[in-house]
Amino acid sequence: MTECRGYFITGTDTGVGKTAVTLGLMQVMQARGCRVAAMKPVASGGEMTAAGLRNNDALLLQQQASVELDYAQLNPYCFAPPIAPHIAAEEAGVRIDIHKIYNKYNEIRILSDCVLVEGAGGWQVPLNAEETLADLAVALDLKVILVVAIRLGCLNHALLTAESIINSGCGLAGWVANHILPASEAAAANVRELDLRLACPRLGSITYNEGISAKFVADCLSD
Repeated sequence: MTECRGYFITGTDTGVGKTAVTLGLMQVMQARGCRVAAMKPVASGGEMTAAGLRNNDALLLQQQASVELDYAQLNPYCFAPPIAPHIAAEEAGVRIDIHKIYNKYNEIRILSDCVLVEGAGGWQVPLNAEETLADLAVALDLKVILVVAIRLGCLNHALLTAESIINSGCGLAGWVANHILPASEAAAANVRELDLRLACPRLGSITYNEGISAKFVADCLSD
């Protein structure tokens, strides 16, 4: 994986390990001497704290960052219900604004060598009535890293997502195989098929492990 000013981390679905991969990538880059920061621009499933709504994934990214960031910088849109973000925003009377996210991203980019931006759910998750997370990645002009949960159906999900990423004009920098189930020949076969069919390198395979850490993921990612 070559260095650049940032990457957009997306996945084949929700709950496929985007945050774990983002944390691992941050540690890999930090080990190379890079000042790394991250964003979770839109998050659902926030919990009320004394400081306001906070999303656990965003807090993990804040803790892993090489630079100190205000929570509102890395997670400008946080909603309590664990539902699709545009629906949560509508219920809260808020419109998710890509320009606001872009401005926060630029604030963070000035402070760091590389910014990893983690999406919410999959590639085409709506942000508002007109725009999706794909539009956000295009606006930020970032190459994309695709996280694939290795399970039944992942071939279709991964290939369709990769096709949509390429058609958007974003570069597909690589993909990560996340083994969310114990090892099997079927899982190994799926990874082999995706290696053949995806037009980008596999950056690593995260072996099945409960309670994975950023270091564990970093060790699973290739140079």
